[in-house]
Amino acid sequence: MKGTHRRIRKTIILVFWLGVWQAAAALTDNAILLAGPVLVLHAFVGNLQRPDFFHIVLHSMAGIGQGFFMALFAGMLFGSAGYCMAWVEEALAPVMAALKSVPVASFVVLLLIWFGAGRLTALISFLIVFPNVFVNTIAGLKSTDRKLLEMSHVFGMSRARKLFYIYMPALMPYLGSCLKISLGMSWKSGVAAEIIGLSESSLGEQLYMSKIYLDTAGLFAWTVTIVLVSFLFEKAVLWLFQRIAAWRPYPACGVRIGSPDAPCPERNGRAGRENRRRESGRDEKIAAHGSVRMLHVDKAYNGRPVLQDYNLTMEAGGRYLLLAPSGAGKTTLLKILTGLEEADRGKIEGMPDRIGMVFQEDRLCEEYDAVCNILLGMKAGGGRRPLRYGPEGLTGKQLTEYVQEQAARILPEECLTNPVKNLSGGMRRRVALLRALLSDADLLIFDEPFSGLDEENRARCARYLMENLQGRMFLMSTHREEDADLLQASKVRL
Repeated sequence: MKGTHRRIRKTIILVFWLGVWQAAAALTDNAILLAGPVLVLHAFVGNLQRPDFFHIVLHSMAGIGQGFFMALFAGMLFGSAGYCMAWVEEALAPVMAALKSVPVASFVVLLLIWFGAGRLTALISFLIVFPNVFVNTIAGLKSTDRKLLEMSHVFGMSRARKLFYIYMPALMPYLGSCLKISLGMSWKSGVAAEIIGLSESSLGEQLYMSKIYLDTAGLFAWTVTIVLVSFLFEKAVLWLFQRIAAWRPYPACGVRIGSPDAPCPERNGRAGRENRRRESGRDEKIAAHGSVRMLHVDKAYNGRPVLQDYNLTMEAGGRYLLLAPSGAGKTTLLKILTGLEEADRGKIEGMPDRIGMVFQEDRLCEEYDAVCNILLGMKAGGGRRPLRYGPEGLTGKQLTEYVQEQAARILPEECLTNPVKNLSGGMRRRVALLRALLSDADLLIFDEPFSGLDEENRARCARYLMENLQGRMFLMSTHREEDADLLQASKVRL
């Protein structure tokens, strides 16, 4: 009903202003000074009947579209290079400043001298759009969550997964806003270039000829044509952009983006999930990896020591609980182990290649569901490489079903396919735990993984963790002494 009222209101407003326009034209009574909407409509229909009308429209659209898409590609390419290499951004800074500040008319005259009118429209559209895309690409990439990048480093995510699931969600809002502005600017500047350069068979040329012959109705009619064509062009490009932005080649089958407005409250109904639960039944596997040792490690921040001559030895298959009060340096020690921080002194020996970690923060890809986030942490990649700590020979779809089944053991089933941004803090924490535990890692490092969980869910997650460790080396930081008995772990202190 609201939508109907809105459309009626917009129609009334449009009719009102058309009436004002017609009344002003009638009072002026001079078609050269101000042509009314009736005359403009007549001229527009006459233009549609011209045999070369669509040729004119397509000619301008081709030139403007060519410049726009070239600028989009080049802006994203050089913007990405500028993000990766600071010297590229610095080297292009004077060029960007010149393109933003020099009047379009100056570029038009210069390009006319260099290239003539044939390439003018495409070149002007390129010069107008390129700096916008370049700047917004760098800004979008710089807005990427650094904590998510650290997470991807620890889990060994491929470049493709980082691109599509971490960088693209950060970049798309910037690029989308940039396109909405740049599309209109490309048409305005492109048509202006056609007018100045008198490009043959173009919309700009028709505007210029209307001016020469004092054909005000024709001028308005061609302007209406430009507005309509640019509107349709903008809608088509933005639709294509949204389709590309939503496309994800990873992870494998069965994972989808949930509805962003679907809430997911915790529920107590578990009958359906209980019927599908089954114990893993796997034989206990001892990781083939040897011991891990931290030797004489020092770390200080701003001259304040956090770790001093610290030593730690963890044996294969051992379970260790790092006990210390908040702020004592537990997270710093774990970051040094995973390579996210460098020690000031000392060394680490025996670290495995595959690490699964639960960070102090959840560090989840917010727009994607629980199953997708768990799959992103799995390096096995379905059937391309067997899982060492899970069922073997799974295809992409079977791997997804396996993850769904495991996640349902500690999460409400109805929440598995909802974006994690809609989940409660406790559910998000369990997703982070599942991502690490199912990551097929040789070493599991958990930084207070049970924070935010009530006692019931804490006990459930601890049982699930114990069932799925499979002899892997396990280190967990906590400030609760009772967690040592809960996980049958050896106590380690800072």
